[in-house]
Amino acid sequence: MDRKLLTRIDGVEIFRRKIEVLPKNKELLARSRSLRKGYVLSEVIFWKQVKSKDFHQIDFDRQRIIGNYIVDFYIKSLGLVIEIDGSSHDDKEEYDGRRQLFFERLNLKVYRILDFRVKHDLANVMKELEEYIIEYFS
Repeated sequence: MDRKLLTRIDGVEIFRRKIEVLPKNKELLARSRSLRKGYVLSEVIFWKQVKSKDFHQIDFDRQRIIGNYIVDFYIKSLGLVIEIDGSSHDDKEEYDGRRQLFFERLNLKVYRILDFRVKHDLANVMKELEEYIIEYFS
Protein backbone atom coordinates (compact mmCIF):
# COMPACT_ATOMS: atom_id res chain seq x y z
CA MET A 1 0.00 0.00 0.00
CA ASP A 2 1.42 3.35 -1.07
CA ARG A 3 0.76 5.88 1.70
CA LYS A 4 0.74 9.52 0.62
CA LEU A 5 2.19 12.13 2.91
CA LEU A 6 -0.23 14.91 3.84
CA THR A 7 1.87 16.98 6.24
CA ARG A 8 4.16 16.85 9.25
CA ILE A 9 3.20 17.83 12.78
CA ASP A 10 6.11 18.25 15.20
CA GLY A 11 8.26 16.27 12.76
CA VAL A 12 5.79 13.35 12.64
CA GLU A 13 4.60 12.36 9.16
CA ILE A 14 0.83 12.44 8.72
CA PHE A 15 -0.60 10.34 5.90
CA ARG A 16 -3.76 10.70 3.82
CA ARG A 17 -6.55 8.14 4.18
CA LYS A 18 -8.52 6.82 1.26
CA ILE A 19 -12.18 7.51 1.92
CA GLU A 20 -14.86 6.40 -0.53
CA VAL A 21 -17.25 8.98 -1.96
CA LEU A 22 -19.55 9.98 0.86
CA PRO A 23 -23.34 10.09 0.60
CA LYS A 24 -24.80 13.60 0.48
CA ASN A 25 -28.40 14.71 0.91
CA LYS A 26 -28.53 17.58 -1.59
CA GLU A 27 -31.71 18.86 0.03
CA LEU A 28 -29.45 20.14 2.84
CA LEU A 29 -27.37 22.41 0.56
CA ALA A 30 -29.26 25.62 1.40
CA ARG A 31 -29.13 24.86 5.13
CA SER A 32 -25.42 24.08 4.94
CA ARG A 33 -24.74 27.39 3.18
CA SER A 34 -26.78 29.34 5.72
CA LEU A 35 -24.92 27.65 8.60
CA ARG A 36 -21.61 28.76 7.06
CA LYS A 37 -22.87 32.33 7.26
CA GLY A 38 -24.09 31.85 10.81
CA TYR A 39 -22.06 33.08 13.69
CA VAL A 40 -21.71 30.42 16.34
CA LEU A 41 -18.82 32.02 18.21
CA SER A 42 -16.87 28.83 18.95
CA GLU A 43 -17.08 27.74 15.29
CA VAL A 44 -15.86 31.15 14.10
CA ILE A 45 -12.95 31.04 16.57
CA PHE A 46 -12.00 27.53 15.46
CA TRP A 47 -12.41 28.39 11.76
CA LYS A 48 -9.98 31.31 12.12
CA GLN A 49 -7.37 28.80 13.32
CA VAL A 50 -7.80 26.33 10.45
CA LYS A 51 -9.05 28.21 7.37
CA SER A 52 -6.81 28.63 4.34
CA LYS A 53 -4.73 25.61 5.41
CA ASP A 54 -3.35 27.62 8.36
CA PHE A 55 -3.27 24.48 10.55
CA HIS A 56 -0.31 22.42 9.24
CA GLN A 57 -1.37 22.93 5.61
CA ILE A 58 -4.46 20.75 6.21
CA ASP A 59 -7.61 21.65 4.25
CA PHE A 60 -10.77 21.89 6.39
CA ASP A 61 -14.34 22.09 5.06
CA ARG A 62 -16.91 23.95 7.13
CA GLN A 63 -20.54 22.80 7.45
CA ARG A 64 -20.04 19.76 5.22
CA ILE A 65 -22.99 17.52 4.34
CA ILE A 66 -22.42 13.83 5.01
CA GLY A 67 -25.51 11.71 4.43
CA ASN A 68 -28.44 13.38 6.17
CA TYR A 69 -26.18 15.30 8.54
CA ILE A 70 -24.24 18.55 8.44
CA VAL A 71 -20.95 18.36 10.34
CA ASP A 72 -19.19 21.41 11.77
CA PHE A 73 -15.82 20.67 10.13
CA TYR A 74 -14.46 17.92 7.91
CA ILE A 75 -10.95 17.00 6.77
CA LYS A 76 -11.44 15.04 3.55
CA SER A 77 -7.80 13.96 3.27
CA LEU A 78 -8.03 12.25 6.68
CA GLY A 79 -11.69 11.26 6.80
CA LEU A 80 -11.99 13.22 10.03
CA VAL A 81 -15.19 14.86 11.27
CA ILE A 82 -14.72 17.58 13.88
CA GLU A 83 -17.74 18.51 15.96
CA ILE A 84 -17.89 21.44 18.36
CA ASP A 85 -20.41 20.51 21.02
CA GLY A 86 -22.26 23.41 22.58
CA SER A 87 -25.63 23.76 24.26
CA SER A 88 -27.40 22.53 21.10
CA HIS A 89 -26.03 19.06 21.97
CA ASP A 90 -27.46 19.05 25.50
CA ASP A 91 -29.87 16.16 26.05
CA LYS A 92 -29.12 14.81 22.55
CA GLU A 93 -26.80 11.95 23.50
CA GLU A 94 -28.93 9.39 21.63
CA TYR A 95 -29.03 11.51 18.46
CA ASP A 96 -25.29 12.23 18.65
CA GLY A 97 -24.65 8.51 19.16
CA ARG A 98 -26.61 7.64 16.00
CA ARG A 99 -24.71 10.30 14.05
CA GLN A 100 -21.38 9.04 15.31
CA LEU A 101 -22.24 5.42 14.43
CA PHE A 102 -23.28 6.52 10.92
CA PHE A 103 -19.94 8.31 10.40
CA GLU A 104 -17.94 5.38 11.80
CA ARG A 105 -19.72 2.99 9.40
CA LEU A 106 -18.42 5.22 6.59
CA ASN A 107 -14.89 4.66 7.99
CA LEU A 108 -14.71 8.22 9.33
CA LYS A 109 -13.16 9.29 12.62
CA VAL A 110 -15.05 11.74 14.82
CA TYR A 111 -13.30 14.23 17.09
CA ARG A 112 -15.41 16.23 19.54
CA ILE A 113 -14.49 19.53 21.15
CA LEU A 114 -16.53 21.32 23.81
CA ASP A 115 -17.72 24.79 22.82
CA PHE A 116 -16.57 26.18 26.18
CA ARG A 117 -13.01 24.93 25.60
CA VAL A 118 -12.77 26.57 22.18
CA LYS A 119 -13.76 29.88 23.76
CA HIS A 120 -11.58 29.61 26.86
CA ASP A 121 -8.71 27.19 26.16
CA LEU A 122 -8.04 27.42 22.43
CA ALA A 123 -4.26 26.83 22.58
CA ASN A 124 -4.75 23.50 24.35
CA VAL A 125 -7.66 22.54 22.08
CA MET A 126 -5.41 22.98 19.03
CA LYS A 127 -2.55 21.07 20.68
CA GLU A 128 -4.89 18.20 21.56
CA LEU A 129 -6.15 18.11 17.97
CA GLU A 130 -2.54 17.85 16.79
CA GLU A 131 -1.98 14.96 19.22
CA TYR A 132 -5.14 13.19 18.00
CA ILE A 133 -4.08 13.53 14.35
CA ILE A 134 -0.60 12.22 15.18
CA GLU A 135 -2.07 9.25 17.07
CA TYR A 136 -4.53 8.17 14.37
CA PHE A 137 -2.97 9.29 11.08
CA SER A 138 0.81 8.90 11.40
